[in-house]
Amino acid sequence: MSERLVVIGGDAAGMSAASQARRRRDADDLVIDVFEMTQRVSYSACGEPYYVSGDVPRIEQLIARTPAQFAQQDISVHLGHEVTEIDIDDRTVTVRSDGESRSVPFDQLVYATGARPIRPPMEGIDLDGVFHVKTLDDAEAIRSAAESAKTAVIVGGGYIGLEMAEAFHVRGITTHLVTSGAVVMNRSLDEDLGAKITAGMRERGIEVYPGHRVKCLADKEGHVRGVEVGEAVLEADLVVLALGTRPVSELAAEAGIRIGPTGAVHVNNRQQTSVEGIWAAGDCAEALHRLTGRPANVHLGTVANKQGRVAGINIGGEYATFPGILGTAITKVLDIEIARTGLTQQEAEEADIDAVTATTESTTMAGYWPASADMTLKVTAERGTGRLLGAQIVGGGTAGKRIDTLATGIWNNMDGLTFSMMDLSYAPPFSGTWDPVLVAARRAYEKAV
Repeated sequence: MSERLVVIGGDAAGMSAASQARRRRDADDLVIDVFEMTQRVSYSACGEPYYVSGDVPRIEQLIARTPAQFAQQDISVHLGHEVTEIDIDDRTVTVRSDGESRSVPFDQLVYATGARPIRPPMEGIDLDGVFHVKTLDDAEAIRSAAESAKTAVIVGGGYIGLEMAEAFHVRGITTHLVTSGAVVMNRSLDEDLGAKITAGMRERGIEVYPGHRVKCLADKEGHVRGVEVGEAVLEADLVVLALGTRPVSELAAEAGIRIGPTGAVHVNNRQQTSVEGIWAAGDCAEALHRLTGRPANVHLGTVANKQGRVAGINIGGEYATFPGILGTAITKVLDIEIARTGLTQQEAEEADIDAVTATTESTTMAGYWPASADMTLKVTAERGTGRLLGAQIVGGGTAGKRIDTLATGIWNNMDGLTFSMMDLSYAPPFSGTWDPVLVAARRAYEKAV
């Protein structure tokens, strides 16, 4: 008799799990039903700012696979279906669609509900013209509003805030960004690097208002007309709230599935939850940080795809584990590239790791090369051993992806001296003789030991 796998959530983690399970078990052995509350599955949310900017012309380009393509794998995708309850005793889920509810049995379940945008108690948050960035529907609505907008305000100075600021700026819209932090990217980078980005955005025509919380103002028709920032009012034809996201874990908590200290679903390294036969993956699930050994909850498509893959392999009858995260991430705003991995010095100290940080100013290519741009690297190392713990990069074109080389060294527990002698490529159009990552790691090591 066949088993039934129910997947709650049809984006990166959920569809990765379904696909991997199907590759290992055919439809006679495992029936797979995916319930997705929106009208699309398997899409790139990370590409949404670039659809808004026009860099990605068509929304369909952000969709990796359609329900019809999954049907060819014998994976049934049910759009517009919201799971409202999980009964772990009866092994059923309650699914609501078109105002009606029904009970669906399961043998195995993947909880992949993702994350939702943070909605603070902000005056004017529900006005017309105030948007969040989460689904493709959000991206379509924002791009439509941007067609006629002359002014835009972004609230939030993190990854999405910067990417949306770029999107509006390249469209020729007067763009302001408001953040509660002293600088942009204050939750991901040290303040000195955040200050470089803040200054760079202003130099390029995006005004930044740090240290503020805002209130949205309406016109007579209930559409946003501006944002109150301190005593000033910034005109706005549209406002985007980019204040971060939180894991959608309430449904799991109500079912009696264990929730971890981060507010996300607790899982082991096979993506198993506290309930036998129920798995969790993606933004709604915790992951182990490789350096601190503590649970973390990061909302990255890279992590979601890998966790979903691990869950699906295990459901398929094989054995797989997820080895943890470093929190490696990258973005850009115009020609400023921004990246980080591992721990800052403050984060290391919060994890009871004695650490030092060294800063290196360099260039992306040989200093004499015409296209060379400035870049700043900060590398964190463990005091006494020189073991690499983290890195941050801010710089011009080609600076950001160097973070992957540093992440590789950190992932493999390299110390800064060993790392600094790695055999990396060199030619003047690409780097100096000593690539900046090698110099930065060596300086951190020397400071640590």
